[in-house]
Amino acid sequence: MEPIVRVAVTVTFLRMDRPPAEAAPVLPPGYTVIRLPAPTVGFYRYLYNTVGGDYVWWLRRTMPDAELAELLRDPAVSIHVLYGNGEPAGFFELDARMRPDINLGYFGLMPHVVGNGVGYAFLRCAVDTVWGQQPRGMTVNTCTADHPRALPTYLRAGFRPVRQVREVWNVPTRLGLRIPDHLRA
Repeated sequence: MEPIVRVAVTVTFLRMDRPPAEAAPVLPPGYTVIRLPAPTVGFYRYLYNTVGGDYVWWLRRTMPDAELAELLRDPAVSIHVLYGNGEPAGFFELDARMRPDINLGYFGLMPHVVGNGVGYAFLRCAVDTVWGQQPRGMTVNTCTADHPRALPTYLRAGFRPVRQVREVWNVPTRLGLRIPDHLRA
């Protein structure tokens, strides 16, 4: 049996049923978002592992390359990369496989960008991209392992909490993730 560490989190599920009324802020100069039609597994893993490294993002780390490649080729899944001064600064992943709703499956910034005032404008870029596809609604979830500003930022963007669930994850120790003491079950 593979060695694991048990991680206890509270997951908050959120929903938005209409586009935000306020205009979206503009990304700062030097930042742009590019949609990647079908990124390579290696580049996706770089984004996912770097953005999620401090927040116990682990599920995609355990996904076999072939399965991840198939997901990344799915036309209902789109990857959007934030570039700042020519280098990756964050990404978001949209999942429209459960249409008419679209889920913001992953969203985050590279560690060197966190705290630079880019997060809300980048989130609104994701929100506006979804609403440009005319869904019935938009969903996202966050948990107590995520950045402390994640939930307030989602609420500011117009999401509302639908429910909270306490989960215990069995995270393989081979992933080498740093697990904060307050999350250990």
